Amino acid sequence: MSTATLVPVFAALGDETRWSILAALGEGDASASALAERLPVTRQAIAKHLAVLAEVGVVEPVRVGREVRYRVLGSELSATAARLDAVGREWERRLAAIKEIAEGL
Repeated sequence: MSTATLVPVFAALGDETRWSILAALGEGDASASALAERLPVTRQAIAKHLAVLAEVGVVEPVRVGREVRYRVLGSELSATAARLDAVGREWERRLAAIKEIAEGL
């Protein structure tokens, strides 16, 4: 996953409402109307937030009869988490090297 791909994902997830929507979808697929019943946000606002989340690839719409439900794409979230983990490991390696140099002085 490239930086160009990660930045829009982080921007989308940086919004508290979108994060709440994602967390709610983690409990199961839901429509914009169902999410609006659970969250303090209008259905229209939920639909706009879902469009942003779908655009960056962390949720996808699934037609169930006449209803459109959204589901989380776990593979995309896992790829994002793996990239963050790699960045964290690199920082830990650098900090260990700095510590080793400092202790050798």
